[in-house]
Amino acid sequence: MPGENLTRDEARERARLVTVHGYEIALDLRSATEPAPASGPRTFRSTTTIRFGCATEGAETFVDLIAPHVHSVTLNGVELNADRVFDGSRITLSGLATQNELVVDARCAYSRTGEGLHHFCDPEDGETYLYTQYEPADARRVFANFEQPDLKAPFDVRVTAPARWTVLSNGAQEGEPEPADEGASATWRFARTKPISTYITAVVAGPYHVVRDHYSRRLEDGTELQIPLAALCRKGLAKHFDAQEIFTTTKQGLDFFHDHFGFPYPFGKYDQAFVPEYNIGAMENPGCVTFREEYVFRGRTTRAAYQGRANTLLHEMAHMWFGDLVTMEWWDDLWLKESFADFMGAFSLVEATRFEEGWITFANRRKAWAYRADQLPSTHPVTADIRDLQDAKLNFDGITYAKGASVLKQLVAYAGRDAFLEGARRYFQRHAYGNTRLEDLLSVLEETSGRDMGEWAKAWLQTAGVNSLTPQATYDAAGRITELAVLQEAPESHPTLRPHRVAVGLYRKEGPEGSLARYAQAGVDVTGSRTVVEALTGAERPDLILVNDEDLTYCKIRFDEGSLDTLRSHLGDITDPLARALCWSALWNLTRDGLMPTGDFLGLVRRSAGAESDIGVLQMVHAWAETALVHYTAPDRREAAGAGLAEAALAELRPAAPGSDHQLAWARFFAACAASEHDFRLLRGLLAGSARIDGLEVDQELRWTFLRPLAAHGLADERELAQELARDDTASGKRHQVRCLAARPSAAVKARAWEDVVESDRLSNALVEATIDGFCQSSHRDLLAPYAARYFEAIERVWQERSIEIAMAVVRGLFPALQGDRATLEATDAWLDTHPDAAPALRRLVLEARDDLCRALRAQGCDAGAALP
Repeated sequence: MPGENLTRDEARERARLVTVHGYEIALDLRSATEPAPASGPRTFRSTTTIRFGCATEGAETFVDLIAPHVHSVTLNGVELNADRVFDGSRITLSGLATQNELVVDARCAYSRTGEGLHHFCDPEDGETYLYTQYEPADARRVFANFEQPDLKAPFDVRVTAPARWTVLSNGAQEGEPEPADEGASATWRFARTKPISTYITAVVAGPYHVVRDHYSRRLEDGTELQIPLAALCRKGLAKHFDAQEIFTTTKQGLDFFHDHFGFPYPFGKYDQAFVPEYNIGAMENPGCVTFREEYVFRGRTTRAAYQGRANTLLHEMAHMWFGDLVTMEWWDDLWLKESFADFMGAFSLVEATRFEEGWITFANRRKAWAYRADQLPSTHPVTADIRDLQDAKLNFDGITYAKGASVLKQLVAYAGRDAFLEGARRYFQRHAYGNTRLEDLLSVLEETSGRDMGEWAKAWLQTAGVNSLTPQATYDAAGRITELAVLQEAPESHPTLRPHRVAVGLYRKEGPEGSLARYAQAGVDVTGSRTVVEALTGAERPDLILVNDEDLTYCKIRFDEGSLDTLRSHLGDITDPLARALCWSALWNLTRDGLMPTGDFLGLVRRSAGAESDIGVLQMVHAWAETALVHYTAPDRREAAGAGLAEAALAELRPAAPGSDHQLAWARFFAACAASEHDFRLLRGLLAGSARIDGLEVDQELRWTFLRPLAAHGLADERELAQELARDDTASGKRHQVRCLAARPSAAVKARAWEDVVESDRLSNALVEATIDGFCQSSHRDLLAPYAARYFEAIERVWQERSIEIAMAVVRGLFPALQGDRATLEATDAWLDTHPDAAPALRRLVLEARDDLCRALRAQGCDAGAALP
């Protein structure tokens, strides 16, 4: 990674100097199907022509390119000495004219890390699939360019590839492909794009399975908008591909955004490609959106998974306006696209699709991501200080996405829905195809809302940290509220007290079944450290006071003692699903903060999770329970706690409605918690078909889910896993097998996994992820103990030698968190003390892991101090 970074100051100076008029890019991908070379990377030909202006005649600047070799560099008709001007990541250009033409002919490398142009060979049929992924700055791995978001330009792209392939780019295909190599290959040409940033250009190529559809809409001016639609996946996944469901969501989203944004979709066609070995959820390349292929569900899954996919589809579609049409100037304002897309994804999901429960999932799942990120030592304001590309890479985090989206939800409550949407419309009209900063958005919102957005932005966008809101009530002799106040707190490290528009709900037990229902509610603007909710004075005494009822603001909810006592026994009796989700989230935050013993939280899971009706919330609770068991439970209580969770999971699994989402969720959770001979016999029986649970279909995905704990406990060997791969000889099956192989309890297995990930680059990004996941088994703490010291010896070298995507996976995934002891904390501190000059992004990852470890130790201490049940 040395030399590949770009600083904000460099980008600003280059933007002052350079105006890009356009790119012509020619990629020759015929080499993709040839045998891999005996040594060195597999490469392709990339020829780029850039036409650009320069503000100062005779000035010097640089073009970005990461490539094994540059054949030639020609500036304004003069061929430069490529060996002199190219240093492996930059091409230096001197003596510029006011108008310039640069031609770079290079040999670029295919990627196996998901960065740049990724090359994937399908083990099922031997077919080759390619796709690009550039954010934040990997277009330079494919073509020479000015790699920063504010140097937008139109792109003309042509691609030469095997004639039988499907080839896509941002623009629509122009004419029929031109034959080459006596018809074995062909060249595709694509329509010139609108001005867009380099990081959202795209190419997808391979023998993809393609389904086509069409969207049309009559616009306000009477014209007809026509948008060709396509959905793609690998041929091997075609039998699982529910393209019509994807098109339904796509059309609903296009209707919603056209209804509310006042700016027609600006990029012509709309292709959605589901691609293999993808590092992220999806990418908003205009006209050619890419998604991880795990969104093509190979087996039975839950409504929550379909909702999650729909949310991602709509998130990426929102980017066509927030991010693609109007783009942040530099990564400081990444929130201008990601926060808005995250908010608009949930907003449109609820209002335009069948997933009306979307805000429940947002409150319970997305905001949990934000709360964690906002309490790390690396927390930052929503508008961050991004010094360089490595900073940018790490800021695609829970703050930029989920906290930013939560803040926007608060903004809608603060400024009003109509003012917010009118502000968005004006923003698009004024800045179409341009770049913006924070102040550009605030100015239109001030116009439409009539509110001073400066103070709001200072509190919510320009300061870090999360506030806690706690109710404080007093009562008279008759049991009525004499005063109800909301107390606001902030951590010492980030002491800002913010304005919160909240609803405070009062709940009480009602009816013979003792349901817990809301009987009173009041809205209030919380300011300062204490705010009285005057509208609830005189109300009857509640069993539960829920601050932030309806989830209008971003905060950690706390409870008074009476409310907490109620939840310990009646959490599952809350009738409103959003209120119930908010309570689960608040109780989890108390556990993470070491304010509630872990055993108490796991007890709530055992007693109340079975009553959870929302499948997304249930699956989130299961994930929290696993984390609590592995990291937050006192070591001498783990075995008993795990047995209790497995017993509870089986007790919910057996009577669950046959074939239901809840049955499937409890089956997965049971497998995750299984630890006894009885548990493993049942998993074995379900795999063999000798045991049955009515309605539970043990499909291929569930088979791998059951095999993993068996492998981790030494009950499924290499031979059995090879036989399972023979049943499922696919890319997905291979990932599952690799994960299970690394999960086996053997010192030799762990040594091989470590070697494959840390000392070798032979594995693709997807197999690196699977190997790390299998390596780190909570039941293998003793086997993993020797790797704690090796981790700290290796990480700086890994950071220097590997791509940032792989380096991040190794540094995060192999941190010895499972040791969960003071010795690991001391080793972490020693590394930080002796490596003050390590890359800031690397230190950030280690500091984050340290914080998680400290949190685990505090939670274990709280759990150990709790009285045994």
